[in-house]
Amino acid sequence: MGRVRTVLACSGCGQQLAQWAGRCPGCGAWGTIRETAPARSGSGVALETLEHDGGAEPRVTTGLAGLDRVLGGGLVPASVVLLAGEPGIGKSTLLLQLLSNLATAGRPCLLASGEESRAQVAARARRLGVAGGAVSFVAGRELGTVLDAARSAHPFLVAVDSIQTLRDPDAAQVPGGPAQVRSCTDALVGLAKELGIAVVLTGHVTKDGDLAGPRTLEHAVDVVLSFDGDPRSGLRVLAGGKNRFGAEGEVAWFEMTPTGLVEIDPTALLVPGEGEPGAATALPRAGRRALALEVQALVAPTEGTPRRQVTGLDGRRFQLVAAVLERAGVRLGRSDLFGAASGGGPRRGSGVRPGGRGGPRVRGDRGPCSPADRVRGRGRTDRPRPSVASHGLASRRGASGRDRHGLRRRGRGRRRRGARRPRAARARGVGLGDEELMGPPT
Repeated sequence: MGRVRTVLACSGCGQQLAQWAGRCPGCGAWGTIRETAPARSGSGVALETLEHDGGAEPRVTTGLAGLDRVLGGGLVPASVVLLAGEPGIGKSTLLLQLLSNLATAGRPCLLASGEESRAQVAARARRLGVAGGAVSFVAGRELGTVLDAARSAHPFLVAVDSIQTLRDPDAAQVPGGPAQVRSCTDALVGLAKELGIAVVLTGHVTKDGDLAGPRTLEHAVDVVLSFDGDPRSGLRVLAGGKNRFGAEGEVAWFEMTPTGLVEIDPTALLVPGEGEPGAATALPRAGRRALALEVQALVAPTEGTPRRQVTGLDGRRFQLVAAVLERAGVRLGRSDLFGAASGGGPRRGSGVRPGGRGGPRVRGDRGPCSPADRVRGRGRTDRPRPSVASHGLASRRGASGRDRHGLRRRGRGRRRRGARRPRAARARGVGLGDEELMGPPT
């Protein structure tokens, strides 16, 4: 049996005390401090079951097909979405386009901005050509102001830009600190679940690319999206992380234009070549999608110290492939090796594989290369195959009865004694075909 909790209170004025005292500090009476049981609420709690009504999960399209796909089919009412990205990457632009599309479709939206004034947001809306007059605005510096505006207007979506600039005046912590961010997020999550209002928060990232603020921020929200890109170009990548209403890992590509963000197909940018010698096309996975990416390589003889230079590729993987080729009989010790991914692809996925000009220049391999000169099998290899056909590529599969150099196998697959490796195995180029996550630049 648990211990019965008691409190110390004055029998005259009812003031509660943390410890016993001879005189009540409230009314000044002596000897009135008594130990009493706390009052219990007489109202019962209404319990509900988890029985589903059988209807489809409500989702609202945002007017941006890529964003709908990353969200899992659209925006769910009463959900809380966190959009994180570096400064100047386009979070406010994406948010403004989202609000304008929903407001134009007849769903009222409220924008609470603590980083920009109303005039600045209105100027951006005019520059982008979006319907800014259909979006309500409130200064997003004080938490109480934002909550009161949301309760009075009861919009479909409340957008806060950003959660680090929002502050709770009742809290003594510094605005933007972990305690303030946690308190403001908790209040907005309670607003969303209580009134059925969807909430979108923008968040800052650290210099390492991690979400700024406490880890509880990611636990409290329903969806976490990351918005990344190359500052030297207009390419932007929207990637889905945590998602309680859909699949994780979806990716959408956008391009920043004078009229805002426009979804693009990155295939034309990542595969500019026509299958020339020394170039090949890989299909690395970016989330749940397989994207075509051209990887180029060049081998040049040198008399000095050989160089290994890559652009957009993993330098360690590139050196590993060079060592594998050296062990296989391709003399690269006195040659400069250069490798590049078209468009300056991210470095996390190399897509490099030993190959040659005698074999297919366009292919999709089945697994990564190992130092033992083998291509290791990888599970779930059937996922990128539809993308191979959609990009007009031919998947390179080992022909029956032949080894990886195209020679016929005898017995248990060994090469004939005395047979030399074909020139394709000693050619200048390197192929590719890694299915690893290419990943957006962070």
